[in-house]
Formats: sequence, C-alpha cells, structure tokens
Amino acid sequence: MRPEIKEYNYDWMLASITDAASKTADGTEKEYKRLLDYIPYFRRTLEPILSEGKPGITFLKLFNEYLQNIVHSHDQGKKLAMTTFCFSPAIFHAIDVVPTTLEVLSTMGSLMWKRGNFDYLDHSVELGLTETACSAQRGALGAYLGGLATEVDFVICDTPGVCDTNANSFAFAASYLDKPYYQLNYPQTLADSRTGKYHLDDYKEMIRFLEAQTGKKLDVNKLGEVLEEIKKQDKLIGDLEDMHQLKPTPLPPVYNLFIYAGRFMFSGLPLFTKLLTEMVETAREKAEKGLSGLRSGHEKIRAFMCYIDHYTLNMKFWDWLDSHGIAHLGGILSRTFADDSCYLEGLQGSSYGIDTSSMDSMIDSIAQMNARLPMVRSIRGQFDKPNMWLDESISLAKTFKVDCVIYNGTPGCRNTWGMVKPFAMELEKRGYPTLIMNADAFDDRVESWEATMERLDEFFKVRGLLS
Repeated sequence: MRPEIKEYNYDWMLASITDAASKTADGTEKEYKRLLDYIPYFRRTLEPILSEGKPGITFLKLFNEYLQNIVHSHDQGKKLAMTTFCFSPAIFHAIDVVPTTLEVLSTMGSLMWKRGNFDYLDHSVELGLTETACSAQRGALGAYLGGLATEVDFVICDTPGVCDTNANSFAFAASYLDKPYYQLNYPQTLADSRTGKYHLDDYKEMIRFLEAQTGKKLDVNKLGEVLEEIKKQDKLIGDLEDMHQLKPTPLPPVYNLFIYAGRFMFSGLPLFTKLLTEMVETAREKAEKGLSGLRSGHEKIRAFMCYIDHYTLNMKFWDWLDSHGIAHLGGILSRTFADDSCYLEGLQGSSYGIDTSSMDSMIDSIAQMNARLPMVRSIRGQFDKPNMWLDESISLAKTFKVDCVIYNGTPGCRNTWGMVKPFAMELEKRGYPTLIMNADAFDDRVESWEATMERLDEFFKVRGLLS
C-alpha cells in the first residue's frame, strides 16, 4: 500500500467528507452554488443527491450519522461490530452495538473518490484474499486489515445464500484481526417448519454471542421499539413500491439507492423513517400530477436491476439512466419482502411478518426478516428452483411493468456468474431483453465506465429500446 494512503484512516476520511456534505444544504442557495466550484471531484456525487430536495438532504445526514457513529463508537462506550449488508442491523440497534458494514463503506469510497478503493482492494489481495474475492467486501476490508479504520470488537454476519467469497472475507478478517466471530447459517428453504426452527435456534445462539461480547442482555422493550419502527418503514417502502407501478413512475432512479442504503444502515431507527416519509411525500406530489421522477421529465424505458447497481465514481450510473429517460425500477437490494408487498404473487413463503407480542415472537420475526435479505433470499441454490432468483425476478418484472432487465455484479459473484446466462435466456423467453454487464460494481479497472457506457448504449439501441 502506498505510504500516502496510510496517512489517514479510511472511515475517518469518509466521515469527514459526509460531515461537510451534510452541511452544504444548511446555507443559502447562493452559498451552495459557490461551494460547488471548490469541489470539482465531489460535486457530481453531491449534486444528484441534493437535487432531490428534502430526501436528498436527509440521506446525506443519514450517511453522516452512520459514519460518525462508527468513528466515535468507542468514545461513546459502544462495541463496534464488522458485518455484511446481508445481515440486518436491527438486532445491533436493539442491543446498542454500532455496525460497520463493509459493503456500505466500499460503496462510499467507490462513489466519492477519483482514486477509488484501488489501494485497499489490492492490500486485501496482498494479505491473502484472492483477486476474485468480492470487491464489495475487499474495498473497505483492505483498510481494516491495514489498521486504517476504527478497530472492531468482533465480527458477526450470516452466509448470504451460497456466496463463499462473502463468507470467506469475514472469516479471513476475523482470523487475521484475531477477533471473536459468529456466522449464521443460511436457511436452505424459507417456508418449512424444520428449517425455520433451525434458523431461529441459530439466531438465538447468535444473540447469546452478542450478549457475551457486550456484557449486556438484549433489552425486550428496545427490541420491540426497533421492530415497531421497522413496521412503519416497511409500510412506507410499500407505498413507494405502489407508486413504482405507475407509468411514469414518480420515483427518481436514485430513490432505490436511498431505500436499500438506508435499510442497510438504519433499519429500525427513526432517521430512516424520516427519510422514507419525505420520499413518499415528494413522490406522491409527482404522482398526483402524473409526473415522471426523472429529471429529464420523460420516461422512455423501464429497467429492472436483477442484481446490484454500478457504484464507481460519482453518480454516473444513475445520471446515465436519467439522461436517457430510463426509469430505474429497483433491484433485489431494494425489496423488503414484507408480508404486504405488492410483488408476492406466486412467491408463497418468501415474505415475513412482524409480531411484537412476546420475546419469542420478536426474535422469530427478526430472524425471519434477516432470512429475507438480498442473496440470502434469492441466491440459495439453483436459480430456477421455486421462490428463487428466476421466480423472484419474473414476479418483480411483471409487477413493475419493466421493459428490460440488467445484470451487474463483480467478478467475485461466482454463484450468479455460474448461472446468469441460462437465467438471462429464461428471461428473454418471457419477453424481457436482458443485458449482462461485465463491469465490476466497485472497481472500474475491470472495465472502465466509458466501456460500460458503450455497452449500455449498444444494448438499448440494438434491442430497439432506445432510438
């Protein structure tokens, strides 16, 4: 790793940027516009977010609070847990532990820095991870392995589906950093009672691990408060998904990022509820007027991301969609799979409900919710088994009336790469033109944004989706 990269901690640099960014809307419009001249590398990340008004401002403040919590966790007498985006932070919030989610921090570095996460990605490889280990973890993980982030107290996660690179990254981190480690097994099925009991027992054992590491007992009242807040959040996300079905959709492309990033960071906390409330209010105003959420104002095409978005430098991916009149109808990251979701037809057993009537019902609720997180829910084995990736994607494509499907991941997504071509063929048979992107969502050394953009242009023109 280059000496200059070792000058500052990774999480501290991110926190410093988001702290300044979260205050940009506090001044006058004139002050804000003048400021943009002084941040040429950051303005293309800041402008698309702040252009969304109140939700954009709240999103920046949410990001900032998340990072400040990480950097100051030990100052506040709290334990810091390294975790994954496929593990709900709600249980941490109920026991007063601060989560640091590798994929969220990797995304932040990729979006904000012109140099990207390259040094951190490579440092992980230098220490023993393979180059084909998922870059979603390797980015931020390189900083933690290099001692360039707030020291974590323990590592806790689940195996997201059958993603061995994700699981191995956290196991490697726990071993290298010599930290206590707990990993949930993933449920092989979601609906049968035998698997449900095993998953619930596993989750209870994980709670005992948390209690041992923190020296605290899980607070029943606090867990109830967190779950009741999640109920509100799921209802608001449901309202947004109902509006997503409208043509044109009143939701801007970036709203999908707001939904899943907020959920990965602050599920069960009031600040995320505030963000969702503002998003619903803003989208409803546009829906009542029949307006598109696109800044261009004209929806030409509706695209569904069947995996993840593209995160390298600035907001280029979302900007590209917006400038071409392409509505982003979400992806597997932005869906809750709560019981009253609008896309559950044909997906019996895939959803969860929340019951706060007793301690056991609350633990069962939070365990089942955790099992419906991205990849745990979708990528548990064969893509075409019932309630798996194909069924889920078809249900979502039908519900949101999409015109095409786009796959994007990383070279480390071996489980999806192993089945994405037959998966795409099945979608094509059902009338959904499907693009398989060869980019790395977090590392544009694999394929530059310019090359990615050309492939997107080619797909939409050759398939007759855009003139």
